[in-house]
Amino acid sequence: MAGWVQMVRWVQMALFLVWSVSAESVSGEFLEFSTDMPINNVVQDPATGLLYLGAVNAIYQLDASLKLEARAVTGPKKDARSCTPPVSTCVTTELKDTNNINKLLLVHPTNRSLIVCGSVYRGICSLLNLNNVNEQIYYSDSKGERTYAASIDENVSVVGVMATFQLKDDPDKKPFDVFLIGKGYGGHEDNPKLITTRILENYKEWVVFESIVEASPVQAIPYPPLYQHQFRFAFKDTGFVYFLFSRTLGGAENFTFVSRLCEKDEGYYSYTELQLSCRKNGVQYNKVQAAYITEPGKELARAMQDSGQYGTVTVWDKVLFIVASRDGEDATDSALCMYPLKRINERVEDILNACYTENGKIGGQQAVYSPYKSITDNPCENRHSVSMEQNRCGAEFLRYPLASRPQFALQAEAIFTRKGHGHLTAVAIAVENDHTIAFLGNSLGEVVKVGIGELKTSIYITFTSRAFVKALVLLLECTLWVTKVPVQLCHLKTDCMSCMAQKDPYCGWCVLEGRCTRRSECSRAEEKNGWLWSSRKECVKIVSFHPPNLSCKKSQQVNAQVSQTQLPHLFLNFPSQTIIRKAELADLLHLPSYCTLQPYGECRETCVSRLWACQWNTADHTCSDLNDAETGPNIIKHKQAKNCPRFENPDPILIPVGHKTRISFEGVNLEAYKVSCHIVILLFEDDVKAEDGPFYSFSGYMVGMLFYYDEYLLVLYSVVTLYNCSLGREDCSLCKNADLKYQCVWCPQTRSCVFEKLCSTVELQECPDPGISAIIPRYGPLNGGISVTIKGSNLGIQKEDIKHITVAGVPCIQQEEKYSVSTSVVCEIGEVDPKGPLEGAVEVEVKGGKKGTSSVFFTYRDPKPLAVYPDKGPKEGGTLITITGNQLHTASKEDIAITVGGVPCQVEGFGEQITCKVGKYPSEKVPSDVLPVKVHYGKRTETQVSAGRGFSKAMTAKEAQAFLGDVSCNVNTLQDDKLFLDPPTTTPRSRSKRQRRDVTSELLDLLIKFGNGEWVVGSVRYERKYEVKLDKIIIPAVVVPMLLIIAISIVCYRRKSQQAEREYEKVKHQLENLEESVRDRCKKEFTDLMIEMEDHTNDLSEGRIPFLDYKTYTDRVFFLPSKDGANDVMITGKLDIPEARKATVAQALNQFSNLLNSKTFLITFIRTLEARSDFNARAKVYFASLLTVALHGKLEYYTDIMRTLLLGLMEEYVQSKNPKLMLRRSETVVERMLCNWMSICLYQFLKDSAGEPLYKLFRAIKHQIEKGPVDSQVKKAKYTLNDTGLLGDDVEYSMLTLQVLVQGEGPDITPVKVLDCDTISQVKEKIIEQVYKNLPYSQRPKVESVTLEWRPGSTGQILSDLDVTSQKEGRWRHLNTLAHYNVRDNATLVLSRVLHTQQSYDQNHDNHEERNALLEDDKVFHLVRPADELDEMKSKRGSIKDKSMTKAITEIYLTRLLSVKGTLQQFVDDFFRSVLCSGTVVPPAVKYFFDFLDEQALKHENVDEETIHIWKTNSLPLRFWVNILKNPHFIFDVHVTEVVDASLSVIAQTFMDACTKSEHKLSRDSPSNKLLYAKEISTYKKMVDEYYKGIRQMVPVSDQDMNTHLAEVSRAHTDKLNTQVALHQLYQYASKYYKEIVLSLDEDPAAQSKQLTLRLQQIAAALENKVTDL
Repeated sequence: MAGWVQMVRWVQMALFLVWSVSAESVSGEFLEFSTDMPINNVVQDPATGLLYLGAVNAIYQLDASLKLEARAVTGPKKDARSCTPPVSTCVTTELKDTNNINKLLLVHPTNRSLIVCGSVYRGICSLLNLNNVNEQIYYSDSKGERTYAASIDENVSVVGVMATFQLKDDPDKKPFDVFLIGKGYGGHEDNPKLITTRILENYKEWVVFESIVEASPVQAIPYPPLYQHQFRFAFKDTGFVYFLFSRTLGGAENFTFVSRLCEKDEGYYSYTELQLSCRKNGVQYNKVQAAYITEPGKELARAMQDSGQYGTVTVWDKVLFIVASRDGEDATDSALCMYPLKRINERVEDILNACYTENGKIGGQQAVYSPYKSITDNPCENRHSVSMEQNRCGAEFLRYPLASRPQFALQAEAIFTRKGHGHLTAVAIAVENDHTIAFLGNSLGEVVKVGIGELKTSIYITFTSRAFVKALVLLLECTLWVTKVPVQLCHLKTDCMSCMAQKDPYCGWCVLEGRCTRRSECSRAEEKNGWLWSSRKECVKIVSFHPPNLSCKKSQQVNAQVSQTQLPHLFLNFPSQTIIRKAELADLLHLPSYCTLQPYGECRETCVSRLWACQWNTADHTCSDLNDAETGPNIIKHKQAKNCPRFENPDPILIPVGHKTRISFEGVNLEAYKVSCHIVILLFEDDVKAEDGPFYSFSGYMVGMLFYYDEYLLVLYSVVTLYNCSLGREDCSLCKNADLKYQCVWCPQTRSCVFEKLCSTVELQECPDPGISAIIPRYGPLNGGISVTIKGSNLGIQKEDIKHITVAGVPCIQQEEKYSVSTSVVCEIGEVDPKGPLEGAVEVEVKGGKKGTSSVFFTYRDPKPLAVYPDKGPKEGGTLITITGNQLHTASKEDIAITVGGVPCQVEGFGEQITCKVGKYPSEKVPSDVLPVKVHYGKRTETQVSAGRGFSKAMTAKEAQAFLGDVSCNVNTLQDDKLFLDPPTTTPRSRSKRQRRDVTSELLDLLIKFGNGEWVVGSVRYERKYEVKLDKIIIPAVVVPMLLIIAISIVCYRRKSQQAEREYEKVKHQLENLEESVRDRCKKEFTDLMIEMEDHTNDLSEGRIPFLDYKTYTDRVFFLPSKDGANDVMITGKLDIPEARKATVAQALNQFSNLLNSKTFLITFIRTLEARSDFNARAKVYFASLLTVALHGKLEYYTDIMRTLLLGLMEEYVQSKNPKLMLRRSETVVERMLCNWMSICLYQFLKDSAGEPLYKLFRAIKHQIEKGPVDSQVKKAKYTLNDTGLLGDDVEYSMLTLQVLVQGEGPDITPVKVLDCDTISQVKEKIIEQVYKNLPYSQRPKVESVTLEWRPGSTGQILSDLDVTSQKEGRWRHLNTLAHYNVRDNATLVLSRVLHTQQSYDQNHDNHEERNALLEDDKVFHLVRPADELDEMKSKRGSIKDKSMTKAITEIYLTRLLSVKGTLQQFVDDFFRSVLCSGTVVPPAVKYFFDFLDEQALKHENVDEETIHIWKTNSLPLRFWVNILKNPHFIFDVHVTEVVDASLSVIAQTFMDACTKSEHKLSRDSPSNKLLYAKEISTYKKMVDEYYKGIRQMVPVSDQDMNTHLAEVSRAHTDKLNTQVALHQLYQYASKYYKEIVLSLDEDPAAQSKQLTLRLQQIAAALENKVTDL
């Protein structure tokens, strides 16, 4: 139910009428207002037209143009579900910032206030000023439960309506203004009353917002599972108040109800529910979503009356319009139904009358029952002779509330249904020109405009997304904007037909204005046929004109015949055959007018042959209007194109390139142009020569011809074709295939295709042998069935010329339809014999027996897909999967077809790996088993990805067999998709005799047998013992100590007695057993770790990363390392300033901020402080962080200061001949400024890119450590990367799964994995992390704030670390563990909060006293008991053999470091790649600063590449990344334990080593932490070098781009920082060194000119009344 409600609210829309339509232009852009947080409610003040939006944490006041007038902030607030207001009385640790969701917004017109109810503080309401919502009229949170009005549950909807209330006991009292609220039940912290009446003034004992009517009969408790309400609408009419809602009837199905009660009812005695049924063709739409009540309009009222379904309906009757959907979470079908309010009232009164007079029966059937009651008897029994008229509003002595039974629901047939496309969630009704229009909104953000007439509907238009209407406002609830657009778009229709075709009551054709408008916008719409709307009316059409066209230079009468005989008044005096001026037609009917062509052109084509009446003058070469008065031989009239001068009949038409040809053509009507003429051919000109008769000629190459006489164009001619034989005919076959008309021949001399007269030798009769240049593809499957394209030359002239094709000796069938002359042949390869050759050339035989053989070979091979990643995806498809395997790059992309569970997967990439996009799975339910992934190669080859699953279902581990070469391997573990084997005890040999003879072969086949099936899953390289690569670690860590022990034992054997020999043999035997057990245990642990971490990685990828907000991030990076830590004033933000001085201090700090913005002052300030010896390194770091916050609003200025200081620092180090030492430590202010600058600029990069792999690395380390024992006292763990934190003792433990119930948070039980050796505090930590895994660490309860109770039987036992049952060993007391309490697997534990009451305080106090008493003379330990004085004495007396054995045992456990490292390697690599990859997005700050360093290095001769590398390393990896890596809690809301920190330090040290240029020479004496990543360091060093090189090659970041980026960061985050506090703390330094700063300023001429000393003195006088020389 809650999921359905949430879905509806997320996309819900609210529609309502705004009758005050503004006169804004409809052609302008739509008005829109956006908010920062989701909008929940919207109302309008009918008196002023102002609009009010109720959003999360804010109330907005907008004018009619959606411009913001005022804004009131309502949240977030410190609150908790269990907190009872006022919040000051609640437990501080439980409070957290809570969003205030607006639940109700009502206009109270009487006192001009706005009623606002939110979700915080138990749903308390407030009154805001309607004229300025930022002004609060009333609010109180101390009046108790009686004022809790709304719901605290965001999924529960709330509705309200204004009303009046008259007290019967005080009839002289003026009626109260009240409002009624309807809401569902949101849990036990919520108000259980469904409907309440709230007063809006204080009266006697009543207070504002108090519920003044006893509403207990109408409440969900104690039946919340039976009655789940969703209120949708509330309204008032003629003395009654109505609520519309859906609710359940004891099951999961919802039904729609309307309830009615009298406005003056003092006890809800009249409350009656009527079930509404909305259906269409037998389909029920029984879950109401929204409603609207209004008058129906004349046409709809008539249609409802005539239908007989609704009773008597008039224009003045109210009709309730509702939209309802089908029940169910995934239902998208919806309907619109109508219920006349008169019919609702009649049916309600029928129910009341039946109850009062007919024993609750209608027509002999029981029609009434009483909801929200446990009594199921007839509520109307023995109620005869009660007057209906006298008890219309019920009575206390009558049973109430009442409801109709389902069979007596008010029925209505849906007038509009919509299937799919999101269910309808909103409705608004408007009446235009007596027609009714419905505006329906759906859950996809669409608004459908529907006409309702004659009980039929028609869709006019659909506004999508933000679109809505001028008279309506669309609110997409839980979105961030509200948009206002016109209800009609008439102006978009430009002609009468399209205007009227809409059938939109808003739009009609205004005849006399010639435009599509609303009726109210047409000036003479009331005249007959002046405004046309009905589709039965005919548009005014112009049938014909005479003359049909007219020059734009002329003005004359035009006869126009129109189709409409009854025109408006303007046409009444005209006959049907009307004569209208052209101007009148243009103005009235918007008809186009015609003009002549341009006066210049060409006679035939552009003048006399056109449609318009034009004539050509050959004397002046002009085209003009036809003029009968102009005659003569030089005038060529309209349609006399034959008289135009022109050239015709060129000969020849085809002209070969490179061959000069004489061209002849015939001249027509050229008598007037015999003087001279020239021709333009492309870009060249040539003279035309006159010959005998009408013929002319010229010589040259041409494509098109323009013939000119002087500057006038005579004729445009372009039919001569210029061609080139060699173009597209690169070989002999193509040349011979050319059309004979081109006379092309293959010339042996030039080896090219040329015009026959250009070849001096005889043409070859036969073409050379075929040549093959390419084969596509080069690889094919063994079964054939794919197409191979053979490219080359002289491959025949026609497809029949191809006689035979073989590919690697296998016949290949030609696909004739794909043949390309001479250049390409396509054939389908056949199946190859696997025993024969799989590789060979391609041979093509053409007509005449000529053959061509390829120089490249084609290869048959057997592709085998092996794995798919990812192996999970959504049912809707779209997942891009990658298939890996052997020889996948076989055939071509077009031959590949992939299916996943029978669903096609579109191939995206094809190569050694194949990628494809999965389609949508067609069935409703996806099988739980793995879907088969099949790869089809052509027509005959189908391969399936080796899923490797279902092993455990097929057989047991004992039944499975594995062979490495000729030796059997023991199957250790058999899982559903994994098989773990133990290596053979003897050296295996190959089964193949050939491989056995080949001594160089080191690969052995790994064979798996299941029953009769055998699979060779791969090859294994079997290394010999002396070839082990880990000798640098194993030899010093294990072998050397063991050899040392043996050597010592031998010496002792020679010198000692027989007893010593037996003792030595015993120790040796113990060591061998220990070594064997360690080896077995490490192998098993590593196997388990890989399995568990794989599952854990999948969980991590789906989890949410708890990034800190920007302020908390900067607080922790800048100030958490300070001496005060989390209590630093910059983190708390609290300054101890007297109230009377706050205004003065604030003004002075602003002046100080302005002074810091003076570069002269700030540089002097910093250098003066650094010159002081007592200004130590810690003070410099803190000062720089304060300066960063103070200047955060101007980061561009901050960067400029940093650059200036860095240039000075660089000069110092370069001149001191030690440039490599620069930026190594934070010994100056600017070095810390640089660190802070990097932290600021890389925050977004952390969130977008590097944060995820870092968080996964942290979680993986934490999970790995907590999988084994962790000593809570000595902070050592079994699994770690740090040898100093390695738990050296072998602790016995077992894994337990606890079933945890959290008291007060529902019945859900959470399984939690723990160890039986965990202390109770460790168990609490793991439980809290699992139960509250979706909350960040800061919002989780702390270990000390919860208790853990174990309930093994009827009584419970509180578990604690120390109590009277704790075991004692000498002076040492053992911390209690689960094993101590004998807690078993699957035990149930209860986690509960510690209440901070006096009783609990006393109890805790007693517990502390008991604990102190227990520890008075004792020490505590967890897993490993440290050696005390007595133990030390004994150890001193111990033998050398004992000490050696102890050391050897400790060293053996170092192998765990390797297993932990191997498990975490992927996470470490992923993090390093995310940080050191220049191929992805590099933050602009990094590129900008590295370029700055490169630029400065060029200016100094003694700065080499190694120095630049060191500078970059000191500025970014060591200054920023190492800090973040060692302190994940700087960027994430997590807790970093000491054990986790130790492992992170090892990785951080590895990162530091990778960034340095110096080589680290390792030996057997090197620390284990260094040896651990010795092999990977070189790879990481290359990554760093490539990273620096890649950044250097990137496009530079300009100062302007960098400043723009910094300004954006300033705008986004500065207002969240404690800037005033930073300024105050900075001034403390100015005050401390006041005299020195003033002296430095006085010595600086620039400071003197700016009067900086005077400004500082004024600030000092204001801040601390310092006496100055002012």
